Amino acid sequence: MEALELARWQFGITTVYHYFFVPITIGLSLLVAILQTAWMRTRNPEWLRLTKFFGKLFTINFALGLVTGIVQEFQFGMNWSDYSRFVGDIFGAPLAIEALLAFFLESTFLGLWIFGWGRIPEKLHAACMWLIHIGTVLSAYFILAANSFMQHPVGYVNNPETGRAELTDFWAVMTNPVQLVTFPHVITAAWMTGGGFMLAIALWHVWRQKTPAADKPMYRKAATIGAIAVLVGGLGTAISGDLQGKVMTEVQPMKMAAAEALYDSVPEGVGAPFSIITVGTLDGQHEVWAITVPKLLSYLSTGTLDGAVEGINDLQAEYEITYAGNELTEQDDYRPIIPITYWTFRLMMGFGFAAMGIAALALFWLWKGKPMEHRLWYWGAVAVMFLPLIANSWGWIFTEMGRQPWLVFGLMGTSSGVSPGTTVAEVATTMIGFTVLYGVLAVIEVGLIIRYTRAGAPPYDGESLDPQDRSDDQPFVFSY
Repeated sequence: MEALELARWQFGITTVYHYFFVPITIGLSLLVAILQTAWMRTRNPEWLRLTKFFGKLFTINFALGLVTGIVQEFQFGMNWSDYSRFVGDIFGAPLAIEALLAFFLESTFLGLWIFGWGRIPEKLHAACMWLIHIGTVLSAYFILAANSFMQHPVGYVNNPETGRAELTDFWAVMTNPVQLVTFPHVITAAWMTGGGFMLAIALWHVWRQKTPAADKPMYRKAATIGAIAVLVGGLGTAISGDLQGKVMTEVQPMKMAAAEALYDSVPEGVGAPFSIITVGTLDGQHEVWAITVPKLLSYLSTGTLDGAVEGINDLQAEYEITYAGNELTEQDDYRPIIPITYWTFRLMMGFGFAAMGIAALALFWLWKGKPMEHRLWYWGAVAVMFLPLIANSWGWIFTEMGRQPWLVFGLMGTSSGVSPGTTVAEVATTMIGFTVLYGVLAVIEVGLIIRYTRAGAPPYDGESLDPQDRSDDQPFVFSY
């Protein structure tokens, strides 16, 4: 195994692991802000208890997401120095803004929120959580702008003297067509994931016999909010995903063809079908049996039922001519790994729709006021916790693996971006170290989540949260 393969594995492992925390952070920050706003408007103690309960779980998740995110950045210098040198002028700008603006916005106001209970005015305190959510959304926007450049490079000039891509139009990078459809897709998927997290924990308490009967109506309220978030976020994800598919067909036609394993182009007027499941030959190039939806791929790709869709073979031949003679772009094979793109695309959608189905059923049961002590609701809670998380992971694996063999589409092949002096032993050592570290962090995260979930929402002690009711001698209040 070469250093390039290990470096790709390492970045894939750290990225997927880190992204377990990101969508929960984005989605749960919004839901906690909604819970706290509901407390301020109604003065119902149940909303305050839920705010502190899910706020505690949010804080644990935020901390783990922060640690795992920092580790990722080291790899740009360690394993991908040629890539960093080539696009650092462009890639570094949004990442720097994300760190200096969005991340510090999140961390500053999270500190105020944690320590500010009873020390700052209620409205200002609630505004802190809304600003945290805004910070997470801004953070996602700048990071996605950098990633969207890798999918569809814009706003640059390739300087042959320096051998670098140089930024010429920052606004073009920020308004990249890929960015404008990817951003709402990621944010709505995060709302869905945060909603699934809240729904799962609330459902578990509704189902659990040890949960006090007096608290179950409170958890039913939280479950209702979580279910609505899953459905609203899921609908937004589906709509934005449809738009994303059309942009992807325009700027990365090979990725769309690989998502369907479409080897032969379908001309205008015929309509390309979309396969739900396909069984093919061992080489993956010929279909043996399939369940298809007629003309759906044409609609997903072009917005019309009979639009033309380019196939893998024609695109391969086209790219062999277009990118020949450039050491950064010339490849033997411009196709991604077809089975990975085919199945991750379907698993992403399938897991997402399954989560929406569970949320819809739970919302109906909650709305009807039906009991939820059956064992099936336990497994429903487990499923709705993990289905959106795994769907997000499949989505990112599809996005990044479907771009291969490019690091920056049309500008730099993946093999050209790895650090030239990095050895197999060095990459293997860091990959093992990161994997062990992440394993330890996973144990800590799961242990803390289980511990505080079992403890449930803290009781309401009637203590005033108005700063005017506290003396100057009282210490800061740490809510956890």
